[in-house]
Amino acid sequence: CRAMRTPASMIVGLVMCPCGLLLTLTGTLAPAWRQVSGIPDQPSDLVLEQGIWEVCSERQSSHARSCGQVDELGYFQQVPVRVAQGMMPTALALALLALVAAALGVRCWRQEPRRPLAGAAGLVLLLAGLLSLVPTSWYTHELWALPAPHGSTLVASYSLVLSYLGSCLHIVGGLALALSLYHCCPER
Repeated sequence: CRAMRTPASMIVGLVMCPCGLLLTLTGTLAPAWRQVSGIPDQPSDLVLEQGIWEVCSERQSSHARSCGQVDELGYFQQVPVRVAQGMMPTALALALLALVAAALGVRCWRQEPRRPLAGAAGLVLLLAGLLSLVPTSWYTHELWALPAPHGSTLVASYSLVLSYLGSCLHIVGGLALALSLYHCCPER
């Protein structure tokens, strides 16, 4: 038997999975899905960073940062935030499972990759990407409707962008790995 090279689609999927996992993990844990600035009756350099787990305040002039701020406006009770709190960790767990399955399926050190396992890992990774894309998209849609001090300036922050990028990498990587299922079908 001659050794078969690992298909490019499997390599793409295997590279995109941990990259997407790292971006999604950072986006999920970092407290900066939304930035609130220009808050009336507060110092002009005060910025609130709201994530899905906590709120931090920072004085930009001194870089003094304080996390664990009290949620006086009911931000964490809002449905898009609650949905993100449930779906983002689920997406991370699925992506981790897909990474393990993809590594076992691709197995570059074997003569033949396990195409069904790699393809199934791709489908799980695709699902993980969709599970993280839904809350980030919904949060972005509701960004200006979520509670904030009246008259303040609201902008999307880096955690939201990282979550989007991680979702996209999971989807592309999942589709690339799912192509392995095509080669499992017998030729007609």
